[in-house]
Amino acid sequence: MVRKEINKNKNPINNWTLVLMMCAWLGLAPYFPEPHIWGKLKWIAGGAHDMKLIDWGDFFMHGFPWLLLGRLVFLKFKPKVVKV
Repeated sequence: MVRKEINKNKNPINNWTLVLMMCAWLGLAPYFPEPHIWGKLKWIAGGAHDMKLIDWGDFFMHGFPWLLLGRLVFLKFKPKVVKV
């Protein structure tokens, strides 16, 4: 009898639920008055004047879940390579 495995890939960075939860919690926190990553993106778009190293680290920490989500979307919808 062949045993079916429900989750073939147990790598957490390939888990849609975990990545979406990371985006909701770490990617957007703190939520008020605006999501933190949105404020950092506006700051960078405005020229990143007076941005210190800790601000860049904060930007990458809050942006990392969004990079993982973009990676999952790309892997899901990338065109399949056909070998001839």
